[in-house]
Amino acid sequence: MASVAQTAPRTEAPAEIRPTHWSQRLPDGALDHIPGDGGWPIVGNTFRMLADPHGFARHMVETYGPVYKSRAMGGWNVMLVGADANELVLFDREKIFSSQQGWGPILDQLFPRGLMLIDFEHHRVDRRALSIAFKPEPMRHYSGALNSGIAREVAKWGGSPMLFYPAIKQLTLDLAADSFIGIPWGPEAERINQAFVDMVQASITPIRKPLPFTPMKRGVDGRAFLVDFFTRETHRRRAEGGGQDMFSQFATATLEDGSLMPVDQVVDHMIFLMMAAHDTITSSATSLIYLLAKNPEWQDRLRQEIVAITGGTDAQGNPRPLDYDDLGKLELTEMAFKEALRMIPPVPSMPRRALKNFEYGGHRIPAGTPVGINIHLVHHSEEYWPEPEKFDPMRFTPDKVKARHKYAWVPFGGGAHMCLGLHFAYMQVKILMAQLLPRYSIKIAEGYDPAWQAWPIPKPKDGLKVMFKSL
Repeated sequence: MASVAQTAPRTEAPAEIRPTHWSQRLPDGALDHIPGDGGWPIVGNTFRMLADPHGFARHMVETYGPVYKSRAMGGWNVMLVGADANELVLFDREKIFSSQQGWGPILDQLFPRGLMLIDFEHHRVDRRALSIAFKPEPMRHYSGALNSGIAREVAKWGGSPMLFYPAIKQLTLDLAADSFIGIPWGPEAERINQAFVDMVQASITPIRKPLPFTPMKRGVDGRAFLVDFFTRETHRRRAEGGGQDMFSQFATATLEDGSLMPVDQVVDHMIFLMMAAHDTITSSATSLIYLLAKNPEWQDRLRQEIVAITGGTDAQGNPRPLDYDDLGKLELTEMAFKEALRMIPPVPSMPRRALKNFEYGGHRIPAGTPVGINIHLVHHSEEYWPEPEKFDPMRFTPDKVKARHKYAWVPFGGGAHMCLGLHFAYMQVKILMAQLLPRYSIKIAEGYDPAWQAWPIPKPKDGLKVMFKSL
């Protein structure tokens, strides 16, 4: 992938045409000077993109270069591909790019006002209020719940082939009930899980109106169910007083003036963060299991590290818990997880919308343009990653990280919108490995190479067939 020289943004759109909503369209011909392809009449490149997102993006970069336009999902979009582009868009020194107006057309009917869908000062205030749930003491509490919950479930996995993706998806949902909401799942459990599934699938449906029997209608109905559930729970938490679970922390969070966050905002943030934690951790844990199964020598290396830190198994053969204070000591385990996130990032691309005119890579891009970065392509670029298709956690030694472009690896985003729960994700995956590897070796069939759904959140189409063989 060719390097792109960044040109600092210089001109701002006149105030009277500064875009305030994603429904505002660019004038005809505004992007004529950008190389690219509009695709078929009416549908554009929508179905080509959905059929093979990574292949389509590679073709566009090879054909038109790392700045290109494409018409899909009802409108034009300009993609900026490369680590410099990631830095420009994510760090956003000049406050050019709106996350709200970028994600809005995709997620506004499903996850409105979630932390990823608000900008600038509003985002800063809400993020600061919500960050209380990720302070050391709440995190220490979550680690205890994760250790016991993961140990209980992992003990059932040995002996016969299983589908890992649905198993870890159910486990992450159960863990979220405990750590996030502080209650055991009751009869609403399956409905809650299905609501999240329907909402994520609706995010990429070509039909954007909730017409009867469509994925969007199922997604909108799922949101309505969750709004009702979390609204009732928020009022209950406030009436009963706070707790140590994440939801109680959110429900009692205060803004900078000391007032409680409005109930509807608590609900919107909780739904979004539950989705982000539930689906992205499921995806990334599945990626790590698959890559460790393909690379058993790395299972051995991580197992040795874990045993050295935790002491391995007790007299009954059960793995010992991973202490919260020992999380930082699992350096190889963290490097392996980072490499899995590089190879199969749980959010393969990120949209934004330009609020000002800017220049990049020799192209002037006008205010109002939907723009995006392609995380997956950059994570697989030989410019930053020698042999990018090889699983090599040693890419993340401190010296190699320091030598590499800071924005060549961005699975958690960057800048002001860096994932609020990234340390929770590291903790959950490290505890999962600490419970799995001292007990089992991870096996897959010889030559097994499952097809993956690439977008919106990667997952193996067959559920990932694995076996955990007792040591």
